[in-house]
Amino acid sequence: MIHLSDSKDLIAYLAAPDYEHTLEGELDHIITRYGRLFLCSSQKISPVWAINTWYNPIFLEIDSIKHAGRLLKSIQRNWAGYQFHLFRRAKLIEDHLPVIKFKPWPFPFKLPTAPLGSWCLIEPDLILAASQCSSPFPHGEIHFVENKNEPPSRAYLKLWEIFSKLQIWPKIKEKCIDFGSSPGSWSWVLAKLGTEVISIDKAPLVPNISKMSNINYINASAFSIQPKDIGPVDWIFADIACYPERLFKLVTLWLESGLCQRFICTIKFQGKDNYDIIKKFQAIPHSTTSHLFHNKHEATWVYLKE
Repeated sequence: MIHLSDSKDLIAYLAAPDYEHTLEGELDHIITRYGRLFLCSSQKISPVWAINTWYNPIFLEIDSIKHAGRLLKSIQRNWAGYQFHLFRRAKLIEDHLPVIKFKPWPFPFKLPTAPLGSWCLIEPDLILAASQCSSPFPHGEIHFVENKNEPPSRAYLKLWEIFSKLQIWPKIKEKCIDFGSSPGSWSWVLAKLGTEVISIDKAPLVPNISKMSNINYINASAFSIQPKDIGPVDWIFADIACYPERLFKLVTLWLESGLCQRFICTIKFQGKDNYDIIKKFQAIPHSTTSHLFHNKHEATWVYLKE
């Protein structure tokens, strides 16, 4: 058996589904791969395309299914199993662990505080386990109680997810710009929070969103608006269908204006991944870039100076 002290320099990254190749391109010092899970020697990076990070994983040699359950429970109570093979045997091990009901979350909510470890059955008699992970959700997946009636698309889930992860969202009466707002899902989220929304797009909002009293719709391109045209705002949001380079120019314009200190923007990729543009966003101080569970071929850039 390999003890914690023997594995202190290990770290494992779980790729979002279908983004294994993309994550692999970010990583150095890969030791091996288990399905979507990459085991690496410890490195001080925060990969964009890792949906969950396993800190200091250890190997556990097991004699039986019951032994596996006892070993995991001796470390802590709560575990989520990620499996890429040996599914039947892994399920039998899971049956010997405390039952955890992962129900959809109603937005907004406070993040769970109980530690949730991750484990993987590597071989019939060998488990890789990490008691600490970057996400308090199984495999980094946040499932919400969805609103299927009001928002015009599922894009609102991206905002719910990043707000939930940050535990920060706009306050009542704060002034927000929503660039590229049509058909209106992000504007809907912001309006529901009680903010004053300036919703900007050349395409219209759907009727039920445009009728919301705290949304001011402007028929214009996000790229035609100058900061001086609007003045100081509390937040800028952008879920624009545009090339990442255009988005970078837009946020740079507003950052240099000094008129906003908080941004949440979707970087949308066209075909081949543009790692260079990601690095430009990552180089901006006070910002983070990550792939959310509800992102498609996208990453979410967050800038919070205050």
